[in-house]
Order: sequence, then structure tokens, then C-alpha cells
Amino acid sequence: MKSLRTFLFVVWFYLSMAVIAVGLSPALVMGHRQAMGVVRLWAKVALWGYRWIAGVKVQTLGAEHVPTGPALVASKHQGLLDFVALIAVLPDPCFVLKKELTRMPFLGWFGVKTRMIAVDRDGHAKALKDMVRSARDRLAEGRQIIIFPEGTRAEVGAVPDYKPGIAALYRELEVPCVPVATDSGVWWPAKGSIPQGVATFEFLEPIPAGLKRAPFMVDLELRIETASNALLEQNGQPARLDRA
Repeated sequence: MKSLRTFLFVVWFYLSMAVIAVGLSPALVMGHRQAMGVVRLWAKVALWGYRWIAGVKVQTLGAEHVPTGPALVASKHQGLLDFVALIAVLPDPCFVLKKELTRMPFLGWFGVKTRMIAVDRDGHAKALKDMVRSARDRLAEGRQIIIFPEGTRAEVGAVPDYKPGIAALYRELEVPCVPVATDSGVWWPAKGSIPQGVATFEFLEPIPAGLKRAPFMVDLELRIETASNALLEQNGQPARLDRA
């Protein structure tokens, strides 16, 4: 039964993406508000299927810390659910994502239209400068800049590896940083069936602007990992995997 639910949800997820993207493709020649509306609609439709087909409810904790205006958000990243849930929660999200994702059918079209920040991982220093410049522009538009500090999906319980991109954004944007913890990897694993339960995203107290790089990175990792580990332990998951 679990495998059947997972299969049906995966079909729902990608089919709804295709139908909404193609059916509402006129939004691609309209304004940002219309295109973002399509993306948010898809996220809500996907989460509806996630709840009623896969059997997983998504809850958000720390509502008082959810930004409604321009902000820098640093989220733990354990899977595709992180994109979907944050799109549904935040009013005008702008993800920092790898450039390859913008080449995907459907989702990539709207990623380009809604001006997500695509980063060329092989660009090194230039890519970092371009990311900061784009983030500054999007912040001026009142958007929430979302970056996954580890740069890619982390296996549940894996030893964290925070990259310098978040420190560069924090320094250059000069705004508080809102950490987000999650246990999403338990409820949408990269392989295998999806278990029934409650996936949690917890918005934590913002880190004030102006800290030096080293203390900021220590504080950010401590907050995100402590809260994420607490969520994992509630689900009977190990807080850490052993290093290889």
C-alpha cells in the first residue's frame, strides 16, 4: 500500500506540474505576479496530493519568524519538498539554485520567468559576484532570497557541509538571516517509499545583520542543525551519520 501511494503521488506531482505549466503558459508572457501565481498554485496542488495521496501533512512552526517582506532565508535542504513547501509559505520566494535546473521543462520555464537566481557552479568567483548582485536586485523588489547553505540536498543525518555562498550574501545584503530547520528528508526520501506522517519546517529566530563571517557561520549552522536534529530525533532518526 505504501509503495502504491508513493507511485500515485509521484504521478500526481509531475502530471500536475505539466498540466499547470502548459495550461497556464500564457503567464510566461505576462508579469511577475501572474507567473509567480502559477508557481504558487502548482506548489499548493502538489502539497494537496502529498497530503491526501501520499499521506503526509506539512506543518510550519515559528510563524512569527516567517518573513513577509525582503529577507534572507537559509534553509536546511533534504529534498524536493523544501522547494515546494517554501514556495507555498513565503509570499514572493526567490531561490538560489544551480543553473541546470532552469533547463528543466515546465519548472525551469517559470524559474526563469520569476527570476530565480541561477548559479553556475563552475563559475567560481564570478558566479559568487553574479549571485550577490542578483540577490541585491531581488531584495530591492521586496522578495525573500532563499539559499540552501550546503549547496545541495543532504542525506538525512549527514554531517553538515556549509558553503561560503551564504556568508557572502549575509555580508553583502546587510540584512538579518532567517534560519529554517526541517526533517523533510524523512518524509520525501530520495529513494524508496514515502511514509505517512507530518513533515515539519521550522522558521527560527533571525540572526541579526552585521556579524563577522566566522561567528555568523557558527551560529547559523548551530541553529539549523540543532533544530533539524531535534525534529529528526522526534521521528526516531539518528541525529548524525558516521563520517566515512
